Amino acid sequence: MGKDDTILLDHGAGGRASHELLQRVFARHLANPVLESLDDAAVVEVESGRLAISTDTFVVDPLFFPGGNIGSLAVHGTVNDLACRGARPRWLTAGFVLEEGLPVAVLEEVVAAMAEAARACGVLVVAGDTKVVGRGQADKLFINTAGVGVIPPGVELGAHLARPGDAVLVSGSMGDHGVTILAAREGLGLEVPLVSDSAPLHQMAQALIQACPGLHVLRDPTRGGLATTLNEIAAASGVAIELTEAAIPVREAVAGACELLGLDPLYLANEGKLIAVVVPEAAEAALQTMRAHPAGAEAAVIGRVEEGPAGRVWMNTAVGGRRILDMLAGEPLPRIC
Repeated sequence: MGKDDTILLDHGAGGRASHELLQRVFARHLANPVLESLDDAAVVEVESGRLAISTDTFVVDPLFFPGGNIGSLAVHGTVNDLACRGARPRWLTAGFVLEEGLPVAVLEEVVAAMAEAARACGVLVVAGDTKVVGRGQADKLFINTAGVGVIPPGVELGAHLARPGDAVLVSGSMGDHGVTILAAREGLGLEVPLVSDSAPLHQMAQALIQACPGLHVLRDPTRGGLATTLNEIAAASGVAIELTEAAIPVREAVAGACELLGLDPLYLANEGKLIAVVVPEAAEAALQTMRAHPAGAEAAVIGRVEEGPAGRVWMNTAVGGRRILDMLAGEPLPRIC
């Protein structure tokens, strides 16, 4: 069998291999008008308006990490996918795959964290399922979620809506979650403690919608990080994106850990950050709206949308050069979310 005939860890990284698998198998066989946008949540028309629907599966290792656990992460990740389509999250489902031998106390702690996160987000877990597999047939605990949210009238957000001249913003520092998971998994014992940024973003998203009529795109840069997510936006919109390296916030501890480990924070997962693409005259309002939110204190304008070449992302570096930021290739950190 060749490389293309088996599933690799690369296929779960959210980068180029993930996109190729999605197109080769899922989009080809399951093609329909709702699915074709390939955003993090689908928008469907119902008699009373529009709903956003999202699904996600969480396999993070370790189950517990500084700043959260797999239960709270599952709620935050699903809520954020809905929020990025402009929806107000309302309902979740949760499916659990449990490995024989998992302590019930561990499961209870995870479910309690999920319940607390759901209450804080104002959503209800309205359906669920549990399956148990034998020892060695899973790794402790996996969670699958689905989320449903209501999209207010007149709200239209999507990766295909970026336009030349738009400003590109992020709500905070890049790479916090990815480096935190790696440090916890490998027991790195870094001098500066790291904490995941896992957090719900629906309130920030709704505030941006209200403050910025020219808001075109919201995305949360999870697997594949900032660079891969911007590549997705550039490709979907048929535009280019130019960034300024010095403007991109990265915590000193994250930058130091990445330098030590040979990683790039622009390709690491975030679980509590937003990318916003807005018309240039709304950039300042978007920036101040983000900074008014607890998770957006480090928000920054990091670049702008250009006419082309379509699908290209590049960064003007701090030393005066230009660096092409391609989609993530390979899997630097498996099981990050």
